[in-house]
Amino acid sequence: MTPTLRSTGILASMLALAALAAPAHAQFGGVFGGSRNRNSSSDEQDKCTEQKRSTGSRVAGGILGSIAGSVAGNVGGLITYVPVAVFADQITASIACRLDPEEQEKAADATLEATRGVDENTAPEVGQMAEWTSETREDVSGTSTVVASNDVDENGLQCISVADVIIVKGEETRAEKRMCRRPPAARYSIAA
Repeated sequence: MTPTLRSTGILASMLALAALAAPAHAQFGGVFGGSRNRNSSSDEQDKCTEQKRSTGSRVAGGILGSIAGSVAGNVGGLITYVPVAVFADQITASIACRLDPEEQEKAADATLEATRGVDENTAPEVGQMAEWTSETREDVSGTSTVVASNDVDENGLQCISVADVIIVKGEETRAEKRMCRRPPAARYSIAA
């Protein structure tokens, strides 16, 4: 096999894998009725991954991503992490994507501490805050602060608003989340 033919085959294979990794609406430009408009106003739109993909697409994307990553290196120092599912009821995806798993645990623990009332019938006070500092990376820290509270509503839920702030290498990321509990439960969880 000639070197030119081999190079053409490798290039064709890479392009085919790239096409598999792209969602159908991106491949065909909305020919099949896919929406071109995306609602980007929501904080939760800022996920680590934009949408769920098929297994084949994830495999192909992973292969191409690792190839591109090894070639390009850590472009611009931007690293994203996968949110750990066990903390999904305590920290938002926009925060989790910037933190490694150990830091996600610290952020979730800070939220639990900030949202803890005096007893199971008392809501935390507005302004109650908990701080954390990473033990795995320098220049990474965060806070969780209760910024608003309401009484038990007609559905029996007591809700609060919590603001998370993280600083990763001097860059600040903020996210506000609505958290609720049904008394006498002591723990608040992110409300959908």
